[in-house]
Amino acid sequence: MAKRERVVRMSVEQPLWRALTAYRLITMVYAALLFASAYKDFDCPWVAAGYLAVLAVWTVATHRKVANAVSCTKRFLGADLTVALVGILLTPVADTYERIAAGGPTLPSIWTAGSVLAFAIKGGWRWAGFASTFVAAANVLVHGGNPTRDTLHNVLLVWVASIAIGYVVEVARASEATLARALEIEAATRERERLARDIHDGVLQVLAMVQRRGTELGGEAAELGRMAGEQEVALRTLVSSGLLPASRISRDESLGALVDAYDVEEPGADEGELDLRTLLAPHAGSRVSFAEPGTPVLLPVPAAKELAAAVGAALDNVRKHAGDGARAWILVEDWGDEVIVTVRDDGPGIPAGRLDQAEGEGRMGVALSIRGRLRDLGGSAELVSVPGQGTEVELKVPRGRTQ
Repeated sequence: MAKRERVVRMSVEQPLWRALTAYRLITMVYAALLFASAYKDFDCPWVAAGYLAVLAVWTVATHRKVANAVSCTKRFLGADLTVALVGILLTPVADTYERIAAGGPTLPSIWTAGSVLAFAIKGGWRWAGFASTFVAAANVLVHGGNPTRDTLHNVLLVWVASIAIGYVVEVARASEATLARALEIEAATRERERLARDIHDGVLQVLAMVQRRGTELGGEAAELGRMAGEQEVALRTLVSSGLLPASRISRDESLGALVDAYDVEEPGADEGELDLRTLLAPHAGSRVSFAEPGTPVLLPVPAAKELAAAVGAALDNVRKHAGDGARAWILVEDWGDEVIVTVRDDGPGIPAGRLDQAEGEGRMGVALSIRGRLRDLGGSAELVSVPGQGTEVELKVPRGRTQ
């Protein structure tokens, strides 16, 4: 069955795209008016007129390309910057040397800044610095390597302004991601509260009734009641634990920030950190008690999975060797520099020398499944068992060596 997903798209930067669209149209008209007011002073006015005609067609035809980040592709940005650079480099062909040396405007004039700003809004300050550097080099080349003070001032202004706007855009996107995560947590919390009410009013009450009636009837019904009791405890733990999965927010800047949830893993899923509690909580049941801190116990994903697997191996040993009536307790402690997980049971315990004997016989459950995993993480596993008083396994993982 397809998983329903809720997507909330942010649009903090959308006003910047609208402003850029208007800027390009206005500055295109401005460049045309500058030429019209001084076309008699040009050496080759037909070159300037031809370029400005192309510029006008390009600006109008690509109007929708700068409407949002999705349509403003890398290919378009490259073509747009090329149009601007060609106009700058054609200026000496169309205009007189005296006007250029006096600091006269290039053919596209301030329209060029719109092309650089598109880079800034699309890709941030690094893209802006890349595009503005090409524009600066073209302006210096047009002036024969000796630009006027006004030209240098204008080039520097475009360079600084585009980088500043690009940086602001990156900050805005980071804020969107934070807001998206907050919305995701709020939505998950409300859904969990709703489910908790429904489950408490229905499923949990039915399971509790089945447990009571099964115990009263005895026989096979008692076993059914016991299983219902285990499921009731597990379900109650799941509902009340309040654990949230890690956020899966889109990294595609062209799509903005997305609130999104998926169940499948994808490449890179072992990167980052994971709350150890989410891996250990499913072990809780009628015979397994789970005690956890009130705050997330974050570990690198591989370390968290290995530690959870070691806990699972310890619980398997309890089920196999401690008897059907044995109870187990899982305690998670976060000491900042290390994480300690203790698994204790009330079974008959392990006779002295039994572990060494089992290892010698080739049964490597404790040696490999528990101690081996912790050793690979730079941690340790200590097992204390007293015959008749149960067994305790203490798993320690230092944070500094699991990165």
